Amino acid sequence: MNISIQVLLLSIIIVFMGIWILGCNNQTSNIPDIPEGQNWTHYVRIAGHGLNIDNVDEIIERATDTYVFGIETDNSLTGYYESFLNPGEKLKAMEVMAEKTHEVGNRVFIYTEGLETITANADQKEHTFFKDHPDWVQRKITGEPAVFGGGSAFWIDEGDEDVWISPYAMEWRQIFMERVRQIAATGIDGVFVDIPYWMTHFRGWEDSWASFDEYTVSAFKQETGLNAKKDIKLGDFSDPNFIKWVDFRIRTLTEFMKEVAENGRSVNPDFKTIAEIYPGIEEAAVRVGADVYEMYQVVDVVAHEYSAGGYKSADRNPADWFAFMTGMYSFRAFAEGKASWMLTYSWEDHENITPEQAMENLMMSQLMAGTNCWDAANHVMSGSNDYEVRKRIYKWINQHDDTFYRPRKPIKPIGVYFSQKTRNYFVDEFIPAYRGMMYLLMQSHLEFQIVTPRTLGNFRGEVLILPDVKCLEEEELEYLKSYIESGNSLIITGESGAYDHQRQRRQKNPLHEKLGIVNEQKTVKSVLGKKFIYHPVCPGKEYYKSVKEDFDERAFTGKYEDAQFNQLRIDFLQQITEDLQFQPQVKVSASPFVLTQIAAVNGNHYVFIANFKGLKAKENAVQFPEKNVKIVFPQEAGNMVYLLPFLGEPQEVALKSENGSLTVTISRIDKGAVVWVE
Repeated sequence: MNISIQVLLLSIIIVFMGIWILGCNNQTSNIPDIPEGQNWTHYVRIAGHGLNIDNVDEIIERATDTYVFGIETDNSLTGYYESFLNPGEKLKAMEVMAEKTHEVGNRVFIYTEGLETITANADQKEHTFFKDHPDWVQRKITGEPAVFGGGSAFWIDEGDEDVWISPYAMEWRQIFMERVRQIAATGIDGVFVDIPYWMTHFRGWEDSWASFDEYTVSAFKQETGLNAKKDIKLGDFSDPNFIKWVDFRIRTLTEFMKEVAENGRSVNPDFKTIAEIYPGIEEAAVRVGADVYEMYQVVDVVAHEYSAGGYKSADRNPADWFAFMTGMYSFRAFAEGKASWMLTYSWEDHENITPEQAMENLMMSQLMAGTNCWDAANHVMSGSNDYEVRKRIYKWINQHDDTFYRPRKPIKPIGVYFSQKTRNYFVDEFIPAYRGMMYLLMQSHLEFQIVTPRTLGNFRGEVLILPDVKCLEEEELEYLKSYIESGNSLIITGESGAYDHQRQRRQKNPLHEKLGIVNEQKTVKSVLGKKFIYHPVCPGKEYYKSVKEDFDERAFTGKYEDAQFNQLRIDFLQQITEDLQFQPQVKVSASPFVLTQIAAVNGNHYVFIANFKGLKAKENAVQFPEKNVKIVFPQEAGNMVYLLPFLGEPQEVALKSENGSLTVTISRIDKGAVVWVE
């Protein structure tokens, strides 16, 4: 063969191999290295896609190009009556999608509805879900069925029949669980179950406390001996029988999702169950019955369609962002090491804010909380408001995912107690107190740890705050007794401990008795022997009220020194550091418009910083820079400090070593940053 031809052929081969290698690199460069003890759900960067067997390649190509890891697909197998009965075609699409996704090293999960099913064009059909099975649907106490038509929600078309199903309709449930097993058998990595809800969120159903269908009423009677239609005072939390109904509804949905997870794992032990839940820490969790505090115990992931402070990030003022962050930090505490996904929205036709600005703020906040991002267009699960922005942000997250998604462990935290039972039975009193305490710590830049009844026994901080935690059971009281006897400090407020875990008021408050509180109307400080501070009126509530009144206006100007909320913050800070003699391990000096979380990651001290200064709902999504943020680390924490600005590159920071401490000053933080010492 002519040598020139040989050289030409060799050159062609080299070029094609280069193209092939480049293609492989493009497919695998967005796949994270997952450390032992975690799994793929901890590292997802999600986007949603409608699935049919003809668009599989298109989905994978778009996901790969925009650095998506963890591909959501949707063909509503159980959400439409036709495919609920005959799932073959949709199952085949899942099988092809799973196979091709795994070929490029990615992961994929499928969306399906839980307790909702639509019959399309029902007005033209002899057989619909409700016509065939009227006894399977949820009902009001009056007997009205949970059946809806076009206009009831944006996803229900004219002529459709939309039904909400009783989880106690066992014939339906058996079919549903069979569908879950069939989904798991396709090789897909997980099922994403939406709306496992009692129907209380459509117009006219908000106060229904459904469901009173025959199957649910029968199950409640079997469990409690009570007739739900006659023996409870609907909506009356002072009624012990209604409390049993509240608990029963939450337990029912939790057990339903537990059964979903068990059925999936029976086919594939690595199959993941994800619950999509819109209620967060607030009242909706009790009314809807889908409580993420409980759900985290039985599923692999909760995907939070959470909207505290505004449905989209472009709608939030600075105080709203702190409410949103409090929710996310709470979810991370509830998860106990599992992943928390945020199906939240950034922008929809906001005239004065660009999609880019709104997307950056949303994802910055989620990363600083350690939650996983989900990019979506407008108010739906799929698409994007800007694919190029998604690509840029997701690529950056991929490069730094260890920073944000490795476990965050406490160093020397102040604990804030989240009492699920108190939230369930006294929500209007508890949430302002709880949020206010979280605001005080976040805006004072003190290390915090949210403590729950499940994690109370493992809490090792020196100070624990009980913000109007009215309901405590005996086990909690015993732990608090041993906690304070070990030399630790309590801050308790209001009627903490006055009720048991079933909302029954005790004759005497055992917590007050243990601490020697005689006059419940006066503030009590004890710094010798038993160390505690008792406030008859919760400082968190007062602070929360003051923040709502003045915080946003001050954040728009950046000036806060003479604000009432700032004086309340300083007073509370003095109680912790002077009265209780608490000294933080890491000290941060910054304005209260900046949020910080202090934690240990890979054994190193980290500070996660989110800036909300200058933001204005629907008007401005570009922060005022926070300047000259001072951080003091203990000398033994390391000898080099690094800064990672949001969407920037890591850089070493000059430090000053003196008096056993390492001090750094960050000259400017725009949206957010991470600072750590090694």
